[in-house]
Amino acid sequence: MRVHISLDEDLVREIDELTGPRGRSAFIEEAVRRAVDQERRWRLMRSAIGSIADEGHPWDEDVARWVHDSRRADERRVG
Repeated sequence: MRVHISLDEDLVREIDELTGPRGRSAFIEEAVRRAVDQERRWRLMRSAIGSIADEGHPWDEDVARWVHDSRRADERRVG
């Protein structure tokens, strides 16, 4: 789909220096894809805030010990 957007001249010049004028659209498309993916991830993380209780977990007393023991209990662990 063709979309008309406006960009600062200096920014377009920098993009062209990196990609050449023929690579401009692909570069911008990839940059927008990354930005959309990042925004989607941030929204997902923000939506998860508060979904786990603040206390009452097996790791509350000693997180390092819980991680250590959990790793040792994993049958797939090597060594």
